[in-house]
Amino acid sequence: MPDRGERPAARARRWRDDVFVIAAALFPLALFAARERQIAGASGFPLDDAWIHLQFARNLAEGAGFSFNPGASVAGSTAPLWTLLLAAGAAAFSPSLGMAKAFGVAATLGAAILTRRAALAWGARADVALVAAVALLWTGPVAWGALSGMEVALAAFLVAAALLAHAHDRLLVSSACAALAVLARPEAVLLIPLLVLARRLTLRRAAAFALVTVVTVAPAALFSLWTVGTLYPATAAAKVEGGLVGWLGGVNEPAALTWIWRPWTFLTGWIGWLTATHWLLPLALVPGLVLVWRRAGRALGAVALALLAHPFGMALLAPYRGPAFQEGRYSIHLLPLVMLTLAVALGDRGRGGPPSETTLANTGSHERPPRGDAVDPDNTGPRRGATAPPVPQRNSWVRMVAVVWLGIAVVSLVPAATRYGWAVQNINAMQVHLGRWVDTNLPRTARIAANDIGAIAYFSRREVIDLMGLVTPEIIPFRRRGELGVMQYLKEACPQYVIIFPAWFPQIASSTETLEPVYRVRLERNEVAGAAEMVVYRLARCAV
Repeated sequence: MPDRGERPAARARRWRDDVFVIAAALFPLALFAARERQIAGASGFPLDDAWIHLQFARNLAEGAGFSFNPGASVAGSTAPLWTLLLAAGAAAFSPSLGMAKAFGVAATLGAAILTRRAALAWGARADVALVAAVALLWTGPVAWGALSGMEVALAAFLVAAALLAHAHDRLLVSSACAALAVLARPEAVLLIPLLVLARRLTLRRAAAFALVTVVTVAPAALFSLWTVGTLYPATAAAKVEGGLVGWLGGVNEPAALTWIWRPWTFLTGWIGWLTATHWLLPLALVPGLVLVWRRAGRALGAVALALLAHPFGMALLAPYRGPAFQEGRYSIHLLPLVMLTLAVALGDRGRGGPPSETTLANTGSHERPPRGDAVDPDNTGPRRGATAPPVPQRNSWVRMVAVVWLGIAVVSLVPAATRYGWAVQNINAMQVHLGRWVDTNLPRTARIAANDIGAIAYFSRREVIDLMGLVTPEIIPFRRRGELGVMQYLKEACPQYVIIFPAWFPQIASSTETLEPVYRVRLERNEVAGAAEMVVYRLARCAV
């Protein structure tokens, strides 16, 4: 957030560093793309869910509404903001894999640039802030998110934007960015109360965050209520395994599981994911959180508590698989906060973060210094009217830490890129292949029941019944009765074909009198698919 008093040299330095950040992104993106080509032989997505987003986006762009099966409106996206962004891209360009990847890369670059600027605004040195942005890009989950076609890059961008706006005490901007982040990744909701408490709590501050959040999230909640019958989408209703959201949906579980075992499991999963992301992260975050409180006070320290609250919030509110699931899909949005916390903890320019509200009030409005930074953001000299302390020399130990950190990041990127390549290979070889096979071999009017719906629906353009309930909420009560309930639903819905993992539905797959296998795909090396084999069955009669 530049100001009008910024010196030309500072402005040039700021843009030069932004260009450097963009250039630094080329390394992980090129590495991931190279491993994708080597392993999968073609470009693709590492999750079938990305094709679900594109299916919704294409239908929206073609005027079929927010629907998975054209014309049948359903709240089937936990990240509706990302789906809407892809729909805009589909309308302007095409609902393609390349478009989704381009949006993901752009959002990732934006997140890194905003993280660097946020670090400067919170008082970090220019060199440390630059390393923080590069370190963010050189993490496996962030590179994965950029190319995955998933919503995580957009969520990270909005979190970084909220942190930057919060540094400058832009109340409405920070509250709007935080609220929009919830529409990109619901777990970001934990940041909102912490942002409220990060500065002096007033009625105006609390009301602003509450009103902006409600206005932003209400349309999605009302659409879910209209199409699914709950204030959250069918994707949440189908996946959530317990907690508050599960309890609201009728899921009952032992109290010990809710309050003890699952939070503990999610905490250990969170620590494990941080370690896998970068070996030093768990060790660095503990002292980092302490130092942030000392150097930036409650303004940033309270927000950084999200890094402790995240696994417990996931476990207690809407648990599903854990923080490390699918390369940390539910946790990646917090990595800008991780890097910002470490940057401020590592060293500042001799100030304790943004000035207090009292200091700001005493400066007067005419000569009001920029919030969060008494000197120019790139250490090139003081702004007009500001008395800047001497800029500290770049200590050799800081350089050493940066070199070691980025060196470890490079080592960690290599296996992450390999996992990404195999994930793309799996989805292309199974779900994408089956979608194209259905398009070629089955009647255009065929109705298909499947447990993985994204690529199959996108490439075949057939009507799909989702056996997991993500876009077919009617099946959720049946699923809670187990496989027998799913069998009962199939009997009533009576699709012509069923495409499932036999390992997931052994009783259905063994119903040889009513299900005739007509095609099967088996992965030699399965990394991300729900099972190694997927089979297409013809439903002979509806007596499964």
